Amino acid sequence: MPQPPIPAQSSLGPADIGLYAVTVLIFSSGWLPLRFQLGVVDPEVSLVWRFIVASGCMFAVAALSGARLTFPLRDHLLFAVLGVTLFSLNFLAFYYAGYHLASGLLSVLFALSAVLIPLMSALASRTWPRPRILAGALLGVVGVGLVFGPVLSERGFGSGLHLGLLAGLAGALLFSFGSMMSMALGRRHLPQASANAYSMFYGLVLLAAIALLRGGHFQVEWTGRYLGSLAWLIIFPTLLGYAVYFQLISRIGASRAGYGTVVMPILALLISSLVEDFHWTLAAGVGIALVLVGNFVVLGAPRTPQGLPDKP
Repeated sequence: MPQPPIPAQSSLGPADIGLYAVTVLIFSSGWLPLRFQLGVVDPEVSLVWRFIVASGCMFAVAALSGARLTFPLRDHLLFAVLGVTLFSLNFLAFYYAGYHLASGLLSVLFALSAVLIPLMSALASRTWPRPRILAGALLGVVGVGLVFGPVLSERGFGSGLHLGLLAGLAGALLFSFGSMMSMALGRRHLPQASANAYSMFYGLVLLAAIALLRGGHFQVEWTGRYLGSLAWLIIFPTLLGYAVYFQLISRIGASRAGYGTVVMPILALLISSLVEDFHWTLAAGVGIALVLVGNFVVLGAPRTPQGLPDKP
């Protein structure tokens, strides 16, 4: 049976705030290394290397901590769903978006998750979204339009910018759906290390299948830039980041945990401005501000997040 909803007026304790801050810092740091992965090695293959190491580490952690490793089919179906949404296709979508967009703009698209998760929660509970959530979603859509509209108009569809936009939106949708589904881990009292290990493994299988079907070359770029960014992405966003994020979801719910994406674009855009020479325009500045304001509008809505049905 689903757990009761989190109390509407529950406040964040020191531990929750700490997990929240760590989640924001870790995920904000991953966008630039993601773009460093692009070039010689196919994105699917880079992600295969990433999740071979990550899933192996998680299985080792689960085994050493004494967590159980045998689960019924019902749980494996949930792990497979998480593998598809959180540990494969969402990453792949943002990798392909990275061919066309600066790392800071990737984080702006990812920030839409703070709006998408409450909308999905409302759909799952078969309730009409609150007016504040709808208003926040509208602000987010208008903001994204202001960020990308002028550049699309100037460069045209031949620039590939629209492909980056669509891929980034797909990645945000997949992440949001996977975040909603991950709440079932807490309801079923599944050990986090084991759940992450199996979910990463299923994501790895899907990524390897995609790489084989696309005729990808399973190679490694033996440069400090590639290997350093790969190590950073494995250790921080993949292993530590998702461990902290799932713990945060189990404590405060997916909707409230998703609000961390509000702050991420600020840090990621600062990094992008310094490293990638990201150029600010008036339209982009207003658009990004609207995306962030839209997320804060959603944040101000009464907090009564609903879980998904117990079955994936």
